[in-house]
Amino acid sequence: MSSPCGPEYAPIGDVGAALMMVDSRLKAVYDSKTETDPEQQQMVDQFAASLGPAGVDALLDGACTLIYMFMKWLRTACEDHDKDVIEYVVPALVATMRMMPKTFRPEVIPTMAGLLIAAGTGLSPNLWRAQYGRWTDAEMNPLEATAVLLAEHINRIAGDHDFATRLITEALSRSEQG
Repeated sequence: MSSPCGPEYAPIGDVGAALMMVDSRLKAVYDSKTETDPEQQQMVDQFAASLGPAGVDALLDGACTLIYMFMKWLRTACEDHDKDVIEYVVPALVATMRMMPKTFRPEVIPTMAGLLIAAGTGLSPNLWRAQYGRWTDAEMNPLEATAVLLAEHINRIAGDHDFATRLITEALSRSEQG
């Protein structure tokens, strides 16, 4: 049965820009830079400001597309081992979110978990979220961090710090060729 939140109805957004932000954060984590570099944050803020409202919406949609694609890969990996992606991935990521109170205030964790569950069940995270109104400022960093946590989770499973980024860039390359 089709859902109005199905991925076929969702805007893809600026996946390239979202992936660039996620990859940048991952590299910082792997370089043991847990505090946000003020210079890097200033560049990210300037980049976001240069986008304008339509560009910010495209970046948000791109981040949600990444979450969908990462969860789709994880769902396939879990099914190959007779595991349920919701049971296997969501509790671990929510536990990590709870350990990061500066990034994930308690009130945004249910929304981020909802995005993961929507994507894990084959729904578009951005269309699922749109049912509840516009994104709030309080959800911006948690959305980016959720995509980073998923990418890092995939990289850990694959044993390769660049696997999640390659997964998306190869999918983008294939879609441009087709």
